[in-house]
Amino acid sequence: VALSGAWQNSIDPGETICMMDGYFVYSKFDVGAKTFDQTWGGPYTIKGNMLHIKVEFDSKEKDRVGKERVMPIKQAADLTIEGLGVSKIMKQVDAGNGPLAGNWRITGRKQGETMSEMPLRSRRTLKLLTGTRFQWMAINIETGEFSGTGGGRYTFKDGKYTEQIEFFSRDSNRVGASLSFDGKVENGDWHHSGLSSKGEPIYEVWSRMK
Repeated sequence: VALSGAWQNSIDPGETICMMDGYFVYSKFDVGAKTFDQTWGGPYTIKGNMLHIKVEFDSKEKDRVGKERVMPIKQAADLTIEGLGVSKIMKQVDAGNGPLAGNWRITGRKQGETMSEMPLRSRRTLKLLTGTRFQWMAINIETGEFSGTGGGRYTFKDGKYTEQIEFFSRDSNRVGASLSFDGKVENGDWHHSGLSSKGEPIYEVWSRMK
């Protein structure tokens, strides 16, 4: 079953599933109302017609972190998935192709002229990108603490990475904003620089989660 990429509820476009590099992220939001409802996810495997997800974060129920969720799936042109309340039909938005498609974590940040390395810990910031969609999550896979998320659509062309924000858990005023950064992939790492949403200069290095 080729599940990589972004999927959207055929009736409600604010319900999405993104899967890349063996990592699953479910999100529900409303772009028009600028509201964020929930997100959860973690590494996944497929056994037969069952999707097994080891939950690493859940914005609503942190008690689910560390447990496994199993959901029956059926794939033809669309993906039918059960276990999200009622059976949902998801249409594929993209197949997860592109130089930035993957599951990334922040591994370095420049402060002044110094690049600070960020080793992998329980508390981590991940950014999952498909061919067209992005979502970042600040999580703690041990305590279940969920610190925030944001996501939407992105483009990456001629060294310019641009985000169109469709949901932001901490500040709904960011919804609808467009942010552009300089981006390049060098030695397998993604270098991301420009001005933050607060107008502060940033230079970050992101590496693929192994």
